[in-house]
Amino acid sequence: MKVKIAARATVTVVAVATALAACGAQQSGGAAGAWPRKGKPVTLIVSFAPGAAVDAAARVVAPVLEKELGTNVEVLNKPGAGGQIGYTALAKAKPDGYTIGATGSPSVVVSPLDPSRGATYTRQSFLPLGMQVLDPMLVGVAPGSPYKDLKALIEAVKAKPKSVTATTTGVQTGEHFALADIQQKTGAEFAPVHFSEGASSAIAAFLGKHVEAYVGNVSDVKDLVAQGKIQVLGVMSAERSPFLPDAPTFAEQGYQVEGATARGYSAPAGLPDEVRVKLEGALKKAIEDPAVVAKMKDLGLATAYKSGQDYSTYWADQETTVKQALPLVRNTKS
Repeated sequence: MKVKIAARATVTVVAVATALAACGAQQSGGAAGAWPRKGKPVTLIVSFAPGAAVDAAARVVAPVLEKELGTNVEVLNKPGAGGQIGYTALAKAKPDGYTIGATGSPSVVVSPLDPSRGATYTRQSFLPLGMQVLDPMLVGVAPGSPYKDLKALIEAVKAKPKSVTATTTGVQTGEHFALADIQQKTGAEFAPVHFSEGASSAIAAFLGKHVEAYVGNVSDVKDLVAQGKIQVLGVMSAERSPFLPDAPTFAEQGYQVEGATARGYSAPAGLPDEVRVKLEGALKKAIEDPAVVAKMKDLGLATAYKSGQDYSTYWADQETTVKQALPLVRNTKS
């Protein structure tokens, strides 16, 4: 009788141990192995308003990402504060793979550097999954502007600081730092006007002649150039943009100013490694899909894929660079 009881006890212990092991597997690798669950969508947060380049890129990628993951990918716009509202939501999301975000640097790495911004996240709050594009910045004016070339504009602003207004997509965003870099390299101090919901608002203000100079990305103005609505005075890249071959670079005109926005995708830190591998692989296929590359080209965006690790390294390098210019933009109010 005692033997039978002992045998039953042993069987019970083994059964419980097996159940616990299975439960543990589901909570770790097992859950990741089943990710994503059928019918549960992935939310893709875009920290700027619809119509901007970052939003357009995300909506081009989303359908292919859906195919690769086997579940819906829903783009959710959370604009404001130069991207900080959306980045906050991404950083606070549960790191389970069901919330990812489109991230643009340097804005995502800059906001935590200034305590006055009140950012509740740091660069380490995010897990970069892959970079999609590198979009050079530029300065443009209206076709009827008195400034016919970059030198004329720079010299006018040097002679009278803050005499020319210029757009940004928010305090301490890429455009704001580009203006600070121009000031450092040339001595020309523009008067920034911040449109924290994104490039769409900045373009509307520029076209409405409420702001004299447009500072943004090549993708923002590709169509405007074709329509004769903007004159690009200088592109901040080492070589001329294939999308604006007639627009000279800053370097060609004697100014060593370079700047670009790196756009990609990230998840909240703490994502299980198995889920990360799946997401990163799916994003790589989506970003490099020939149809996606062609659509991005139509938008004036050249695909420049980087893996999650390489994208993370790029963020770190940008953080080091922008820290040098931070004093020039830290006290600017939106």
